[in-house]
Amino acid sequence: MKIYVFFIFPGIGKWHIFTEMETLESLKDLLNRMAKLRILVIGDLMLDRYIFGDAHRISPEAPVPVVDVEQEKATLGAAGNVALNLRSIGIDVEVFGTFGRDIYGEYLEHLLGVHGIRYHSSCRRRDIRTILKTRVIVRNQQLCRLDIEDSPDRYAPEQGDYFTDLLTHGGRYDGIILSDYGKGVIGQSTADEVIRMAQANHKIVAVDPKPKSRVQFLGVDLLKPNRSEALQMLGDYDGRGHFDGGEVCRKLFAKYYPKNLVITLGQEGMLVGANGEFVGQIGSNAREVFDVSGAGDTSIAFLTAALAAGEPIIRAAKLANFVAGIVVSKVGTATVTTEEILKTFPR
Repeated sequence: MKIYVFFIFPGIGKWHIFTEMETLESLKDLLNRMAKLRILVIGDLMLDRYIFGDAHRISPEAPVPVVDVEQEKATLGAAGNVALNLRSIGIDVEVFGTFGRDIYGEYLEHLLGVHGIRYHSSCRRRDIRTILKTRVIVRNQQLCRLDIEDSPDRYAPEQGDYFTDLLTHGGRYDGIILSDYGKGVIGQSTADEVIRMAQANHKIVAVDPKPKSRVQFLGVDLLKPNRSEALQMLGDYDGRGHFDGGEVCRKLFAKYYPKNLVITLGQEGMLVGANGEFVGQIGSNAREVFDVSGAGDTSIAFLTAALAAGEPIIRAAKLANFVAGIVVSKVGTATVTTEEILKTFPR
């Protein structure tokens, strides 16, 4: 029996989504098909490090808290986290970016190997520092963040034989994700070549953009900014005022003409558009929100995989929204497994 649901959310007027509800069996089938995919992730690679502790006193050296460190962990960040999200549900993944030949690069390389994410030796270079984001967490609250990175121009990929081979043989992938964090891996020429190659091979190409990089991503299969990025891409972001989702979607379609458009809204879910039209909004299913770090990576990973598996954007967005709701209930950059998704699915 098919069950239908009608979504209406404040702020979107007459727009709505009218879609078939998932069944557990249909979800299993989709995840099984996704696990057979092969996806290439191109973008900025970094290491996300977390220091967990507690603070009970102020330092005698300066008016700052003294954190007693209880635990440390590090995981793949940015494009690496996108790849890890894909790999966590069994997808064959290759990642292409740049990182340094330093101690942090060694650990990043170790994590890629542990998780079975393929990469080429040309990704690791002696002339750059591995990008590191260290977050100090006290009682589930982020106290501060410490960054190590070079200027974006240092991380641009060398146009060598392997990068040329990726572009030449891009047809061997079912989908390509451009994960732009504005750190320099994705420039305009790289974006143009990847999009051209993907279109020539009739492969899905999806983009998680970072407007500050000023790269124009035109005519892709999926464009996925968040709310502030969407406004920045239209050149009228001031951090204030009313957000008209339908109007923003229509303007993005007119300016960048993607086939599909998803704007993530944090705890408010997602806006969805297709073929130049605003379709509607999907509300968030998150029960508890501890940390939104990496939720956008999860969204682009599952949106792309579902599209590459042949699903329409509405079903892809429903899946990505559901999985992102699981991820934000965890502390730090996180992923989910197929088993977690099925276990969490409401019965």
